[in-house]
Amino acid sequence: MVRPDGSFGRVGNLNGSLDHVSDEELARLYPDRDEDEQPARPCSRCEGELLLHWHGPLITGVWMELCPACDTRRPAARAFLQWHRDPDRDPKALPKLFEDWETETMHAHGWARAPQPEAPPSPQAHLSLVPRGEG
Repeated sequence: MVRPDGSFGRVGNLNGSLDHVSDEELARLYPDRDEDEQPARPCSRCEGELLLHWHGPLITGVWMELCPACDTRRPAARAFLQWHRDPDRDPKALPKLFEDWETETMHAHGWARAPQPEAPPSPQAHLSLVPRGEG
């Protein structure tokens, strides 16, 4: 789950359920870690500090990185970086910014987002009125 401040949290599995490990059990496994703390991971390109690192979509094996030093020339990444730096940022913009950044990053790794299928047209009720006795 992406929070409005740009941080991330635990979400359910594809079927909507959480795994069998409770948050309390996870906390006992990592007693010295803050709940919101992510392990430091340097940028794979410049070794600098990442603003965000994220696993790409399932089965791709892509590790997505948002680096303030390396990604300023990429339009979607730059927009995401600018949003993150803006103290008056609009939380409603985050899903679109994240999706654009993900699409741009995955494209750089040779993946393309499949087009969303169009919704089938809804059947319209056809009502024909005819004079009584003629229908």
